[in-house]
Formats: sequence, structure tokens, C-alpha cells
Amino acid sequence: MTIAMPARPLRLTLRSDDHLPPDISWRIDDGYIRANTWNVEGESITLGIWGPGDLITPTGCGVTPYELVSLARVSVEEHHPSESDVLDFLRDQITQTTQLLQIHRIRPAETRLLRLLHWIGGRFGRISSSGTTLSLEDMNLTHRHLADIAGMTRVTVTKALTRFRSQGLVVRVSEADLLVPRTDALGPLSTSPAPFSGASLPFPRTLSQEPPAHRKAGFHTP
Repeated sequence: MTIAMPARPLRLTLRSDDHLPPDISWRIDDGYIRANTWNVEGESITLGIWGPGDLITPTGCGVTPYELVSLARVSVEEHHPSESDVLDFLRDQITQTTQLLQIHRIRPAETRLLRLLHWIGGRFGRISSSGTTLSLEDMNLTHRHLADIAGMTRVTVTKALTRFRSQGLVVRVSEADLLVPRTDALGPLSTSPAPFSGASLPFPRTLSQEPPAHRKAGFHTP
């Protein structure tokens, strides 16, 4: 008699900018995944970002092209989702895409970048009364990645971040961490008319533990 052993779930480890097969459901053990499409001009459009503990399933939304790209070193495991898991993911996908589209409509570009930093910090950073703290190193958020997500050039992102630091709109709390103050304390940029307010969005926490760079900087989860 032959006993069939249960198939082990597929596990993958990816480097930054590697592609993850989008037709399989994955549970992210470590790292961050970005869902992208692009327009006829070849410009990248970010549809969502997921981190440790999150589930990614095939969307069936008909968006083509559609790709899953790792932001940093990523470890994932194949997952067989329940119907509830799929519905939860689709709701999160729609919410993220809507929020990112709102951000993309913001002018000028510097205001858009600042709102994006709030959005990323709200999803994956540490929220406090002072603002949100995010680890650029932990997420491998290079200036090029920020430019791709915000629909800007890398040079514009670099200049904007330099200006933000000089004006206190972002505060460097370590080599890898940035504190982005609350929206109502942003000064001149917060008074610019825009159809989107970062403070008005619900920011779900998705990290199961505090990023290492946050612990080094003295930010501890209660």
C-alpha cells in the first residue's frame, strides 16, 4: 500500500524587485510586496502594498498587466485561502487602490509625496501622538521606489525630502527612520488645497511586530 504524503506548501525567498507569481495565494512571512500595473506610456501605477502577516490572493479584477514585486527581501509561503480570506483581501485591495488614486490626484507633487509618507507610515509604521514613524531601511523604500509609487521622478523626491527635513515636515530619528508629524502640524504644505486629507483615512496596522529599526531608535510597541 502506498501512502500519499501531503504536499508541502511552496515557499519562496525573493530579493528586492523580484517578481512573485500573481496566480497563487501567498502569506507574507517577512518583507513587503507591491502590486503594480502600468499605463500605455509605461508609467508604473501602484495598486497596493502588503507586509508581514498579510495574505495576497489572485484578484480576478481583470486589471492587465498586473504584477507583484518585492520591495525588500521577502519570504512567502503558499496559502489556501478561505472564502472569507479572499473577500477580506479584495476589500483591502479596493481600499488601498482608492486611497492611492486619491493621493495621485494631489498637486503639487511635494504635497503628494508627504501624503504618501503618511499613508505608508499609517499602514506599516508606528503611530503616536506626534505622528507616524516609518523605517525606510526595513521597507527598502529608496528614493526610486518612492518616486515610482508617488508618480514622481527620483530627483524630485530627493529634493522634496531635503526640503521636508529642513522645514521640520519630516524628522530623522535614526539613520533609517523618519518621523512624519501629524497632518495638522505640517505648516505651509498642509494649508495647500487638495482633494485628500491623510488624517481622514483609516490606517490599519498590519505588522505583527515592531520593525527592528524602530526598536533601535527607541520606539517600542506597548
